Amino acid sequence: MKHALLTLASIGVFTLGLNSASANVAKNEVDRLGKDLTPFGAEAAGNKDGSIPAWTGGITTPPKGYKGSGTEYINPFPDDKPLFTIDGKNYKQYQDNLTEGQITMLKSASSEFAIPVYKTRRTFSAPERVVKNTRNNAVSASLADGGNGILNAYGGVPFPIPENGLEIVWNHITRWQGVTFTETNNSIEVHPDGNYQATQYNASTTYNFYDPQGNKDSLDNILFYTLTEYTWPNMLAGNLTLIHETLDQVSEPRRAWNYLPGQRRVRRAPGLAYDQSASFTIADEADMFNGAPDRFDWKLVEKKEIYVPYNSYKLSSKSLTYDQMLASRTVDPSLTRWEKHRVWVVEGTLKDGIRHVYGKRRFYVDEDSWSILISEAYDNRGELWKVNYAHTINAYDLPGFTNELVVYHDLIARKYSVDFLDNEISTTRNFGAPKPAISYWKPANLRRLGRR
Repeated sequence: MKHALLTLASIGVFTLGLNSASANVAKNEVDRLGKDLTPFGAEAAGNKDGSIPAWTGGITTPPKGYKGSGTEYINPFPDDKPLFTIDGKNYKQYQDNLTEGQITMLKSASSEFAIPVYKTRRTFSAPERVVKNTRNNAVSASLADGGNGILNAYGGVPFPIPENGLEIVWNHITRWQGVTFTETNNSIEVHPDGNYQATQYNASTTYNFYDPQGNKDSLDNILFYTLTEYTWPNMLAGNLTLIHETLDQVSEPRRAWNYLPGQRRVRRAPGLAYDQSASFTIADEADMFNGAPDRFDWKLVEKKEIYVPYNSYKLSSKSLTYDQMLASRTVDPSLTRWEKHRVWVVEGTLKDGIRHVYGKRRFYVDEDSWSILISEAYDNRGELWKVNYAHTINAYDLPGFTNELVVYHDLIARKYSVDFLDNEISTTRNFGAPKPAISYWKPANLRRLGRR
């Protein structure tokens, strides 16, 4: 299940309900989009000291030499050098722009963690149809009763001018990341002694929320389909997992099936949600957060300037090996890129009488792309447990943001895992893949695809 869940990292979750629980944005507020706000709701202007520039449209054309979908993303800023590096010795100078999780990792003598800070470049962009749909959603979208879904939104950010924390969570879940893609990746867990083990998988994904041929009435309670085939290690090779992500996971949980080659049978895989274990991570931790938000009370804390992972093109280089990238406590900091950006800070507190392994979660959500770039999770005693980073890039063939790597740090077990590693694989995520026929996503197809 683990790697089928982790493929959710480039997927959104959209839900519908019957009763609206929040008002639509006033027209005079909507008119700010494309003016003092970007078309997606971020502040268009830079900050006072100029360390965050104005948004001027992001990357809209690929750099010279890019060979197209499925090939390596060329670093558009090859001459950029770190302005400074934050480490365990100097972090107090910068702590106003750091998170609790970052400070905790910097203070740890054994973490190997450091933050090389680069010039801030606001590279997020999206197609014009996503811009138009986002503006339409700003007028029509609202939270469903209880906040477990959204109403009257399709093909764009549902709440570009959010009124509360839950709307921001939904913006992350439903953010633009394309329509159909295929990929081959490794997911690697790194143990405290530096040894690691890898699982390789192929995945194909199509999701309906951004299908230009669909609309909100054609979703049929499905946000996306994803089919994952495991190819390594040998004990997993040939295993298949199919997921139908339902729109309202409270009323209808996501549907999942496994094909096990040793049994030559297709079986339902219920319960793939919330805090079900998925090896190193838990189910709703994939993509920083996914699935139904109903177990937490969500609060918008503030908007703040934070050093976050951004434009992480170095990590996509095919010249790197995993041995070069993976230190014993974290990904080699010299390969990472951090920039100062404005983020929405959202906290989720576990509801009374509800069970979950996390008692509190804190998300740092990029104002431009609505991606959660940093997530922090606390156990039910209030102890910081997980610190996770999404290293993102602008995928020129979308255009739009995608996760280059997601790194999950377990501070208690003192180990970490990384997903979406494709450096030792010839291809990369292909957003130009054709949309499969609907029959491809049927459970019966798993048996036909089974190889042994």
